[in-house]
Amino acid sequence: MLLVPGDPLNPRRVDPHFAAQADAARELGITVAKIDHDALDRPDEAVAKVPAGDDAVYRGWMMSAEQYDGFAKALDARRVTLRTSAEDYRTAHELPGWYQALSPATPESAWTEGPDLAAVVELFDHLGGGPAVLRDYVKSMKHYWDEAAYIPDRDAVLRIAERFLELREDAFTGGFVLRKFEEFTGAEARTWWIGGRCARITPHPDTPDELPTGLDLVEVEPLVANLALPFVTVDLVRRTDGAWRIVELGDGQVSDWPGSRDPADLVAALF
Repeated sequence: MLLVPGDPLNPRRVDPHFAAQADAARELGITVAKIDHDALDRPDEAVAKVPAGDDAVYRGWMMSAEQYDGFAKALDARRVTLRTSAEDYRTAHELPGWYQALSPATPESAWTEGPDLAAVVELFDHLGGGPAVLRDYVKSMKHYWDEAAYIPDRDAVLRIAERFLELREDAFTGGFVLRKFEEFTGAEARTWWIGGRCARITPHPDTPDELPTGLDLVEVEPLVANLALPFVTVDLVRRTDGAWRIVELGDGQVSDWPGSRDPADLVAALF
């Protein structure tokens, strides 16, 4: 079964952003059911229109690990089992869950528990005092690079962290994460992993018409496989010295598909 958000303006329809994926699933004979994403804090209500079934995959908007846990439990009560468990979702969705396993191929990182501004300065020193990139457990503010992401020196740490908190507001998750700055070149690739194997390689949704060439997964593949997660995405980019580096791992259910690629290709890989 494929679970997708309903259109908040017309709940009888699928959210337009996911309609093509739903259509592709139906063409393959896969049951499609709508959830009410706006009701996730009331999970029984959110899944009220999901029929009893078995294995299910969600493709929709991001939800917190706590929301996903309630979502999974409400579905389980309807005899629907998500292919990705709540524990697996948190592992993929929050950087502390996957960082250690992927540390050989991703920038050195450290994090706080909670929005402790003083602790961010200590993290900066812990990483050697060089340039760093700030985020929380699930998201950076890379589109506000100079004001809420890139930290060039120690004097900028508190200013950047305070602005990050302002922009993230109630969406701030877990704690601050500092990642040692590495200089990259070219566009990112988004790789799609099902059962520990790379099933699809696409452009990143932010640069849907730019797919880097020469992508090398030799180092990355065993690291991702060892995480033993059912469905994830791994974003990779080339460092200026030529090495391929992991920018992000995310749960595949809430990772955006690039608009330049056929959604049916993803659905076929999943089912």
